[in-house]
Amino acid sequence: MKGANFSISLASCFIPFSPKPCHPTKPFANTFETLAMAKSVDESDVGIYCYVSSLPGFRAVLKQRYSDFIVNEVDLDGNIVRLTSFDLPPNCFEEEKKKASSDQKCFTDEIELFQTLAGEANAKLLKEFLEKVAATVGDELPPIVLAPDSDKSHRTEVHNFFKTNFRFLVTDTVDGEDGNSKCIRIRFSSGKGVKGRGGRKRKDMENSGRKNDIPFDSRGADNWPEERGKFLRFNLYKENKDTHEALGVIGKMLGIQQRSFGFAGTKDKRAITTQRVTVFKLHPKRLAALNCRLFGIKVGDFCFLKKGLLLGQLLGNRFTITLRGVVAASVDTINAAADGLGRSGFINYYGLQRFGSGSVPTHSIGAALLRGEWKTAVDLILDPRDGERADIKEAREKYKQTGNADLMLSQLPRHLVAERAIIQCLKNCPGNYLQALQGIPRTLRLMYVHSYQSYLWNHAASMRVRKHGIAQVVVGDLVFYKGPISEKVASFESVEPIYEHHDGEDNNSLPDISDFALPEEKIQLVKTINSDDLISGGYTFEDVVLPLPGSRTIYPDNDIAGIYHDISKKDGVNLTESVHGVKEFSITSMTGDYRRIFQRPIDYTWELLTYTDNNESLAKTDMDILFGSKTTDLVKNKSSINTSMDDEVDYLQTRKRDGSDSFMSEDQNGVTAPAECDYSDPKVALKLGFTLPASCYATMAIRELLKPSTLVQKTMDT
Repeated sequence: MKGANFSISLASCFIPFSPKPCHPTKPFANTFETLAMAKSVDESDVGIYCYVSSLPGFRAVLKQRYSDFIVNEVDLDGNIVRLTSFDLPPNCFEEEKKKASSDQKCFTDEIELFQTLAGEANAKLLKEFLEKVAATVGDELPPIVLAPDSDKSHRTEVHNFFKTNFRFLVTDTVDGEDGNSKCIRIRFSSGKGVKGRGGRKRKDMENSGRKNDIPFDSRGADNWPEERGKFLRFNLYKENKDTHEALGVIGKMLGIQQRSFGFAGTKDKRAITTQRVTVFKLHPKRLAALNCRLFGIKVGDFCFLKKGLLLGQLLGNRFTITLRGVVAASVDTINAAADGLGRSGFINYYGLQRFGSGSVPTHSIGAALLRGEWKTAVDLILDPRDGERADIKEAREKYKQTGNADLMLSQLPRHLVAERAIIQCLKNCPGNYLQALQGIPRTLRLMYVHSYQSYLWNHAASMRVRKHGIAQVVVGDLVFYKGPISEKVASFESVEPIYEHHDGEDNNSLPDISDFALPEEKIQLVKTINSDDLISGGYTFEDVVLPLPGSRTIYPDNDIAGIYHDISKKDGVNLTESVHGVKEFSITSMTGDYRRIFQRPIDYTWELLTYTDNNESLAKTDMDILFGSKTTDLVKNKSSINTSMDDEVDYLQTRKRDGSDSFMSEDQNGVTAPAECDYSDPKVALKLGFTLPASCYATMAIRELLKPSTLVQKTMDT
């Protein structure tokens, strides 16, 4: 999409960029000790050096507001997932009315039997409670308390009666109102906190589910309609929250564990995202009722499925990204860069989000795990970090000094899942660092090793572009095979892990954690380019792939293979042999994968906008569309704008942030003071829309557009 023809002169404001195809002098690898001392990971630290084009970039702010980054999942059928309705599925109301009436009729005999055991008053109380259970479809209900009963043997008989006749009700003994008597309390249970007999079987079921990567859930109505799918699917809309955090909140409200939810991949935190989620045998009424209580989270578009979602079951993501405060030498510069991204694409690097945004990158932890240095890995995760929020850093320092686990757990925020899991395990088993690491949720602990694989891949990709360019394939390159299976090729079933964007407010945020991606083809056939392939011209640079090291991957048959072994040797990591017996922390026990070096954005669009208020929305979210709200009027016809942007450049260069959301400026004496935003001066924004396959990073596309580092500006939304 072409931009409007601006008639403004920006030459005096332009800060020239000199993008090179690759960094000319930076060494390919830094030691992890050096990285640990830095306040954040830089692109060159993780092998990101090169660009596809030599077009000049321009200045802009990415994610000034989290609403500037909108992500909608694309399902396996190619549908863009959006929140469009809060309505319940058809026939839900009729089914529940039938259920309620059948429940009341079904329990008539049991209520009469209970009356002979506990008396008329208690039987009436129980009947009313059962009616509420049926009418509310299992929503949380306050418990009932039977009349005082001082006979312990009789109370035991009542407990056994409920165990036999009302398995969905839980009973216990509590003190009466006078403090001296004993009463039986009755609660409705959806399966939450069920213990006792059958616990071993349930644990076996859980472990079995984990082993086969099938979402486990021990709850659900015993009388679930046979014609209805056993999984409830819903669309999850969230603002400025990562997927695990949002599902944790929902799970807590419903009284179910977070692992009960199935999803295809995690989404950005600092963004507005919509994705599909499934849960086992949950009535949509319970979920829909949470919408009025949830903040920054909404659920809808309910339906029932026979199977739950598994990690990787998506084609990709649709991005709507707004770059604010655009400053360039001319509109032609912006037009050329925006058109160039759609035409030339970008190098398919793993973005900085894959490696964490804190001072301890995740690939350094992965290297320690691959070396079998369990205590080192634990220390890297737990030790104080530069650039971290003050209260979190203080909690880490206190734990390092005192070893007080209870104090650490009380001070660490819940989003630091790995840290909390390790502390809890060390509290129970001091000194068992391997067990503590294995206490981290599986997808999160695997992320560390996957991060190291990505680190090697990035360096190899930069070396390939730096040495051989992007114009053509060369002998020894690896490509996905296109022809008939008649020559020697390496077959491979792709299971590339997905780690999408995670840009938290805290500098110690970890990347998002998904597990396995669907293969581009069920079986990937990889071949090595030979001289005959060069003559035939059947392959281009777009076909070239590089391996993520594993037991079933092969390396390019040229000088690029050496970069993998050179860097891993420097890091003390062996790519061909395991130095310990823990398979999940060993590259030789992982399958590995292949990843294309080059990627073009799909269904790519762009447009230039102007705005005056930094807080106005420049793109519509699913909620805006659902409720018919409008974004602030935008000026899209820029031909009438003749103002120079010199003042805007000065403003962007001197702008600072304090702890609040007010902008800062300097007076003539250099004293910093809050500055009022000038809403009369128009600013330029570039709005982009495109789709990327799963595991591709939108920030790497933006990097190609802007040319400088893609480190996100840490600003707060109002």
